Amino acid sequence: MLDFTRVIAGPVATMLLADLGAEVIKVENPVTGDDSRGLMPPSLGDVSSLFAWANRNKRSITLDLRVPAAQQVARDLARQADVVVENFTTGVMDRFGLSYEDLSKENPRLVYCSISAFGRQGRFAARPGYDPVTQAESGFLSMNGFPDQDPVRAGTSTIDISTGMMACNAILGALMARERHGVGQHVETTLFDDAVTLIGQYGMNYLMTGEEQVRPGNGSNTAEPAGLFQSIDGPIYLTCASDRSYRKLAVEVLRKPQLADDPRFATNALRTSNRVQLHEALREQFRTQTREVWLERGQASGVPIGPVRSVSEAFDSEEMRERGLLSQLPHPTVGTVPNIGPPFRFHGTPIVDPVAAPLLGQHTEEIVGGLPGYDRSRIGELKAAGAFGASAA
Repeated sequence: MLDFTRVIAGPVATMLLADLGAEVIKVENPVTGDDSRGLMPPSLGDVSSLFAWANRNKRSITLDLRVPAAQQVARDLARQADVVVENFTTGVMDRFGLSYEDLSKENPRLVYCSISAFGRQGRFAARPGYDPVTQAESGFLSMNGFPDQDPVRAGTSTIDISTGMMACNAILGALMARERHGVGQHVETTLFDDAVTLIGQYGMNYLMTGEEQVRPGNGSNTAEPAGLFQSIDGPIYLTCASDRSYRKLAVEVLRKPQLADDPRFATNALRTSNRVQLHEALREQFRTQTREVWLERGQASGVPIGPVRSVSEAFDSEEMRERGLLSQLPHPTVGTVPNIGPPFRFHGTPIVDPVAAPLLGQHTEEIVGGLPGYDRSRIGELKAAGAFGASAA
């Protein structure tokens, strides 16, 4: 797999595929590399946390794609590849002679994935876009925050990350289609389309009713009770998605059966209509005990209650240890770097053992030397031509 992507959406897609066993060759600019290499702090020595997070299990090659000799190397690599992934600005790969149309002529089985903000065709194809912008334009941002305040962007790069996941799915689907039909294809994912998908049922609510949707704050527009409540020593989050779950909350967790029998709260529809009164009653009860008490009772009764944790609390939690998500990986310049494992498990075909994100150009000669006709003399000529960057000449 040839990976021409940078920053988040593309690298997440190729990292997930690398976790599944794909051999990913990351093609980088000889001077800057993936832009995320320079996004510091935070960092560990000379290693950007963002780059380390999204680029494990890859090998790095530097190519100055402005140089014709480097373009030829890229085409020769693509001739042997199953997949090419890119997230350049629209038109860049065409200028380098590396478009799907260019590469599929010599490799008709190639699956070629483009990741962009608004797609490769149409009047918005040339528009730049970033995660927060597409959150705003898609309506996704309008659903975050409290209804009496300005909308708030998702704090993490939710759209970038999920677009990468969508791209991974699209590539796997295209590879399955190739198994049936024998040919590859061009697939696309966009930040805007993904953001629309993540609006979820609220988009369908609008299409069915024609009514503007109201952001729910920490609660829910579809299930009650749901929200953040303060205990004696810290906040908890609660979601009851059924009448049965609410009754368990009232009787077994809060030990207030009168709340279960209150006619205002008998059904989800009634609880939604009487949300203010319901939340007042719940806040009063939750303030009477510690988080530990509520969590123990919730777990015992099967009611979904969890502590509201900071990032540090979550990463130090028993759940994190139990899932085995964290590890340390050897790194050639800083000793070891932290690693956050992927969100899937295979019990029949385990995922690959993680390897730290590569140094810039770490595998250039190894990869290029594996191509037919690229002996030491040819590699020397490429260096002299600046194909791998001026410093490599």
